[in-house]
Amino acid sequence: MTSQRAGFVALIGEPNAGKSTLLNRMVGAKVSIVTHKVQTTRARIRGVAMEGDSQIVFVDTPGLFRPRRRLDRAMVAAAWGGAADADLIVLLVEAHRGVTEGVERILESLAERGTAQPVALAINKIDRVEAPVLLSLTQKLNERFAFAKTFMISAEKGYGVDDLRHWLAAELPKGPWLYPEDQIADLPMRMIAAEVTREKLTLRLHQELPYQLTVETESWEDRKDGSTRIDQVIYVARDGHKGILLGKGGETIKAISQAARVDLEEFLERRVHLFLQVKVRPNWLDEAERYGEMGLDFRDGDL
Repeated sequence: MTSQRAGFVALIGEPNAGKSTLLNRMVGAKVSIVTHKVQTTRARIRGVAMEGDSQIVFVDTPGLFRPRRRLDRAMVAAAWGGAADADLIVLLVEAHRGVTEGVERILESLAERGTAQPVALAINKIDRVEAPVLLSLTQKLNERFAFAKTFMISAEKGYGVDDLRHWLAAELPKGPWLYPEDQIADLPMRMIAAEVTREKLTLRLHQELPYQLTVETESWEDRKDGSTRIDQVIYVARDGHKGILLGKGGETIKAISQAARVDLEEFLERRVHLFLQVKVRPNWLDEAERYGEMGLDFRDGDL
């Protein structure tokens, strides 16, 4: 009889609640894009963490918000799809923001959908508030929904994360592991590389531009000398965006490329030659192929 356990855990919450930071902390590597801008996670990124005999496969869903555009609708559908497919769900709520309108909507959706899986509550960023505020928030949220367990954590600093991981590991169904023991993500490396570059774009460009662009890894070549050549295309919606991206004398794109290359070399543990191209595609937000590259469903209509 196997003592192994394995299963999927969906991390849900508002944009910027700390889902990607928690995933990276649990897995011990940077597999999900982390920025201070909201709505940066577009695809359902799976990170794999080992805890004793348990293999926890995390589904880092896009933040749940009110969808307006086609891309928004695809992201929200991916988030709820990730939750529906999981064995366990963890709802992240920011301690200092409390029960926002967005959290209200998520709680209502959880109740309406009648999820069969246990849902744990993780109150994140606890270092930002005093203990009485935390206790009051915990009580308020548990009155609204029957959470299986409540955890108080700081994903960034690591407080309480081990307790959450131990609980998840014990709650997963018994069964053989789903991935090799040393694998930390099931996303194709091409997509992880594109996410790394998109993170650097988001950090560098503080206008609305990041939501009007996407990155695709066009080619990947592992060379005989042990290095890797990666060619990527950044699609933007307007000519004006291309100029912002390139910067004066190409210095912006150069800095972005250098920052992405450093992260990729650390992640891949080898030398990386990264080449970025910028192309204008006015309607990329309406192209099914672009959504497929991001691991999202191309969908019409509202959710």
